[in-house]
Amino acid sequence: MTSKTPELIELLDGYHRFREHGWEPERERWAQLKEGQQPRVMVIACSDSRVDPAQIFDVSPGEIFVVRNVAALVPPFETTPGHHGVSSALEFAVQFLKVKEVLVMGHGMCGGCNAALTQAMRGADFGEGGFVADWISLLDEARDRVAEKFGTDTREAGRAMELEAVKVSLANLRTFPYVREKEDQGALKLRGAFFAISDGVLHVLDEETGEFSPASVSYTHLRAHETDSYLVC
Repeated sequence: MTSKTPELIELLDGYHRFREHGWEPERERWAQLKEGQQPRVMVIACSDSRVDPAQIFDVSPGEIFVVRNVAALVPPFETTPGHHGVSSALEFAVQFLKVKEVLVMGHGMCGGCNAALTQAMRGADFGEGGFVADWISLLDEARDRVAEKFGTDTREAGRAMELEAVKVSLANLRTFPYVREKEDQGALKLRGAFFAISDGVLHVLDEETGEFSPASVSYTHLRAHETDSYLVC
């Protein structure tokens, strides 16, 4: 039998807590989910271990369809052959699950955004790979705008890069024909958000102004203008 590492033991301890406190109290919910899923929201978030969307939004199993990757990036639509992980998940969520909203959530102290800003990984020799550097090159144009205004070595620049990354992903989402069509029809809403690790505050993007506001402010605005909002704040 393979010996258990401390890391695996911790995971198994968590699993047993889940069975006691997560599975048993939600047995009825799990029984429903075995028949299929019907999430109304897709969340595209960073792989960073500190920003779990299910934890931040305090949702039950089956409520959100989550994709996580370095810097919460969405690549632009393309038809070239390949293994398009984010694009295939987006297609599945929008076309098959028919989610009502897609939320891109960036976060503070993002390593991917910092690497894009400082270009620390460009030309670095990681042996067989270079995948991260290629991936965050999606932010090159935004990086140049941020660097010109804020430089590259301040927290202000880092925060600006993190916010710009959310806007880049939203713009790229709209390059997908079916996303653009459903948004135009009012069948799909695109949202941008930012979670600050330093104080635990979620900020929501107002695309008309380009500004991010604390979720408490955005929540009040949404409640006042929408009778059925799918965004959990």
